Amino acid sequence: MAELGRLRASIDNMDAALVHLLAERFKITQQVGVLKAAHDLPAADPLREAEQIRRLRGLAEESHLDPEFAEKFLAFIVSEVVRHHEAIRRDLPPEC
Repeated sequence: MAELGRLRASIDNMDAALVHLLAERFKITQQVGVLKAAHDLPAADPLREAEQIRRLRGLAEESHLDPEFAEKFLAFIVSEVVRHHEAIRRDLPPEC
């Protein structure tokens, strides 16, 4: 049981790290959203997304992580980012 507790503590630490990394990622993508809105660029960038999927699938394979899972995870994150970018565009003052 001590081993189970140790493993669960490691999982908890990894979950905390993931949350912090996602928070940092979203801070940066918020900045991207402001730039896109200011320069009248679309919220979504399908070419960039396809490149990222290819790159992430490769990283997943190298790390022995299911590439399908990695792609689904990225797709979820990207959909949230696009949603945020659309909200930024809606809320941006007209003079920007």
